[in-house]
Amino acid sequence: MSVLLVTRSDDNNSVGFVAEALRRRGETPIRLDTDRYPGFVKLATRLSTGKDTATPVLERTIETADGRFDLNEVTAVWYRRYFAGGALPDSLGDLRPASVEEARRSMYGMIAALPCFHIDPLESVRRCDHKEMQLIRGRAVGLDVPRTLFTNDPKAARDFFDECNGNIITKMQSSFAVYRQGKENVVFTSIVEKSHLDDLDGLRHCPMTFQEHLPKAVELRTTVVGTHVMTARVESQKLAQTRVDWRKDGRALLKEWQPYDLPKKTEQSLLALLAEIGLNYGAADFVVTPEGRHVFLEVNAGGEWFWLDEHTDKSAGLPIAESLAEALTNPNARAALRR
Repeated sequence: MSVLLVTRSDDNNSVGFVAEALRRRGETPIRLDTDRYPGFVKLATRLSTGKDTATPVLERTIETADGRFDLNEVTAVWYRRYFAGGALPDSLGDLRPASVEEARRSMYGMIAALPCFHIDPLESVRRCDHKEMQLIRGRAVGLDVPRTLFTNDPKAARDFFDECNGNIITKMQSSFAVYRQGKENVVFTSIVEKSHLDDLDGLRHCPMTFQEHLPKAVELRTTVVGTHVMTARVESQKLAQTRVDWRKDGRALLKEWQPYDLPKKTEQSLLALLAEIGLNYGAADFVVTPEGRHVFLEVNAGGEWFWLDEHTDKSAGLPIAESLAEALTNPNARAALRR
């Protein structure tokens, strides 16, 4: 039997970690680099006639650089990264946008139609993008969440600044970079100064998220795979560049992460939130305040984890790849999701 690993060609070593763990279990990993479709990856699904309801799908195959595989033998899917149509040439001209969209829909349709276990279904991954829902439902299931404002209204932002005694940060719900003069400028979480309140006209073009700025003792990344909850901590306050957003100089902290025991109540609340969203996998971020509050910030359905995995040198030593392989092959290691 085989497991489909949905990723892209420039992904990191985490895909290889999971593939090796699957091979040790006797499974055949099929790596699908979505950006190589349709130029270099071939898909074919052949359906039966309308009268044949017993076997509606006669043939479902994929051909990659590694060979040709029967997708009817796939027993599980790990949906990690997606970029169908990304390598299509600019020489297609005005036909390129339509070709990319058709590639995306075609591949999404194939993945969604596979009648097997998925980490995670596409609709659950997309639902996790709703950060406002995460915080509202997170609080409802017992998570401690920060005061937060989602708005495009400058007055609401100024009022929120006053409510939090001038201690707020701002961030975006999506991850992106702005390219100016050929230089990549990644948008990180930033402190809002009082002087910034006089220049909020841009909100009418782009809404933003504002949160109270919490003091930090440490920051946590909790990785959930099925029934496994694995947490690591980092002292982000030790470097000036990482105090507001540890990702701003995450490389400097790569070897600083250590295993951490998340309080059981917080762990159970996080699992309840993932169950509501419909996820077997989630990477959640927490702040631990000096008073010991474990404050939930967000959970990501495709959050990164390779630098925490036991296969990475001088990491926190978390068995994330092994847990993913186990969930993909062992039903007992999967969450009983509430849809």
